[in-house]
Amino acid sequence: MAEKKKETRKVILESGIEVKPVYGPEDLKAIDFKKDIGAPGEFPYTRGIHPLMYRDRPFTMRQYTGFGTPAETNERFKYLIANGQNALNVAFDLPTQMGLDSDDPLAEGEVGRVGMAVDTLRDMEVAFDGVPIDKISVSLTINAPTTILMAMYLAMAEKRGVPLSECRGTTQNDILKEYVGRGAWIFPVEPAMRLIGDTVEFCAKHAHKYYPVSVCGYHLRESGATPVQEIAWAYCIARAYIRHAMERGLTVDEFASRISFNFNIFGNLWEQVAKFRAARRLWARLMRDEFGAQKAETMQMKMLAGGGGAGLTIEEPENNIARGAYYALISALSGAQTMALCCYDEAYTIPTPKAQLISLRTMQMVAEEIGLSDTVDPLAGSYYIETLTHEMEQRMVVEMRKVDEMGGMVEAVSTGKIQSIASRQAYEYERAIQSGKIVKIGVNKYRSENPESGEIELHPFKQEAVDEQIARLTQVRAERDAADVARKLDAVREAAIAKHNVMPSIMEAVKAYASVGEITKVLKDVYGVFKEPVIL
Repeated sequence: MAEKKKETRKVILESGIEVKPVYGPEDLKAIDFKKDIGAPGEFPYTRGIHPLMYRDRPFTMRQYTGFGTPAETNERFKYLIANGQNALNVAFDLPTQMGLDSDDPLAEGEVGRVGMAVDTLRDMEVAFDGVPIDKISVSLTINAPTTILMAMYLAMAEKRGVPLSECRGTTQNDILKEYVGRGAWIFPVEPAMRLIGDTVEFCAKHAHKYYPVSVCGYHLRESGATPVQEIAWAYCIARAYIRHAMERGLTVDEFASRISFNFNIFGNLWEQVAKFRAARRLWARLMRDEFGAQKAETMQMKMLAGGGGAGLTIEEPENNIARGAYYALISALSGAQTMALCCYDEAYTIPTPKAQLISLRTMQMVAEEIGLSDTVDPLAGSYYIETLTHEMEQRMVVEMRKVDEMGGMVEAVSTGKIQSIASRQAYEYERAIQSGKIVKIGVNKYRSENPESGEIELHPFKQEAVDEQIARLTQVRAERDAADVARKLDAVREAAIAKHNVMPSIMEAVKAYASVGEITKVLKDVYGVFKEPVIL
């Protein structure tokens, strides 16, 4: 009598791929190593965009940082730099993200709470006082009012003696994902797209080393997208921005190499690594075959990999230190250019200096202590990884086609179709966590009954810091040339009405110390505000 074959448990990844217990050479029959994998630094860049990757230059290390006043944030910037961090990723408070001044009634209770408050160029000058912006790259996590905050940063850099042509940095500036995920929008979709085009065009002509857009798949993932959808939707968003810029007369090789990506890294380790290897390959093919890119740098997908608040837990928060270490491992194995590792307390509070130092030291260990920089793409050739990379790319293509069938990403966002899909999936994911179908150690499995395991140190909200911020804004308004500010705001209004590029006029307005709220009001008067569609 034949022995009954033992059944094994099913493993199905979040992207819908069923994982076999064992992989072998037969799984690689559909893969052409020269065409699909190749050498690092060569098309299609599956193994990395540089020939020697971290062996030549370790990944850049950033942490999302900003709270309270510019002076408080400046102190934290210097603390991180002194401990070896070589780039900055700036968090802004909610009023700044929504184009409100700190003394606006709508800003009450939110000034400096989840990021740094910025009202005028004076705040940018204080925040970066003593920070070597000519040597380190600064990323601004800002979206709807990007034209204003980018102009302030560039104006500050110019005042510090760094010409526009040499200014390095990035703005997130991904408004389409705001409509899908975070909700920090201001203007309707069409003028919001035009504002992104203004920044892309301005940088292509004047600030060639600056990245005006970092498409944020990170927030798509946090909002309910699967790992495959994270890449596919992000690429559909990037395509929309690229097409808009090309409609202005720019060639793809003039600007697209300065579009980067911010991606998420929580979840199954192998799925995440394969996701990024597939993403590099798909991006190279899209840029060459769809947009006719000629330059290698245009076909190279540049990415920041961040930890993922959705992967962290408030239960047994110290477990997030271990999770962060795995995220760092994923980021390095995935070939990210920049690692922006989350802190163990970041899902529920502004990180403490101690928490930020732990994350920074984790990145430094990965780069210099445990061998992740020794060789390029060490998982290349793995039967499992190469098969998974191939399957992930195929599924990304299918998801992109689904968006095209909705009329493209701009149409899908404008009508709320993408938002509906993400919301439904986010609900189902949370149900899976609560039911235990998706295992979360310390949350739904091996949960501790010790109440102290959930104790955390919360960042205090300080009213005196708010008073200080409002006092500085009042002082700036008193000291500036009010008539000059009014003229500069009128110029912004005229440019917006005429559908001209507003960046030059906004640059002049911020140099005159016009505020975020004042410039945003002008643009609201011309463009109106976005109303979220509801799909029943």
